Amino acid sequence: MMKAVSTESGEASKAIGHYHGVNRGLSVFDLILRIVAIVGTLAGAVAMGTAEQTLPFVTQLVQFSAQYDDFDTFKLFVIVNAIICAYLALSLPFSIFHIIRSRAGKSRILLIFLDAIMLALLTSGASAAAAIVYLAHNGNSSANWFSICQQYTDFCQRSAGSLIGSFGAMVCLVLLIILSAVAISRR
Repeated sequence: MMKAVSTESGEASKAIGHYHGVNRGLSVFDLILRIVAIVGTLAGAVAMGTAEQTLPFVTQLVQFSAQYDDFDTFKLFVIVNAIICAYLALSLPFSIFHIIRSRAGKSRILLIFLDAIMLALLTSGASAAAAIVYLAHNGNSSANWFSICQQYTDFCQRSAGSLIGSFGAMVCLVLLIILSAVAISRR
């Protein structure tokens, strides 16, 4: 009878060790995703914030310029990306804490809640900027808006490229929410 009890407790300790190993792996992946999302939002904000192009008209005295701050949507995009980048940087200690203590539950719930809010904020900012980039590339014939990307090619390429980082960060945030939910459900 004693032998059966010791075997069962040995199996239980193996299961607990497996549980900690899986959650620790999820926590390491969480940390990596947060770092990738930081890079994406930072790159998106910097690329959009430095997007500008000046075209000479007839003489050098009269010039036309396009800058990100000419569009309120692009200003919103830069601000939102900066906020998300700062949030993700501030959430890194929580992610490291989850690697050390894989059974932490309340902080994971907090991160799911905050990650969902940041995902909504990032989605709104990036989607609004994507709509303006689309109009800049294609125009709107029914409203008589012409495509400006035929003249301002560098500005348009830089503003379109900045969206890639933000949409990549959105994918990372979705994966972070799923990972945290899986880690909580494994408890």
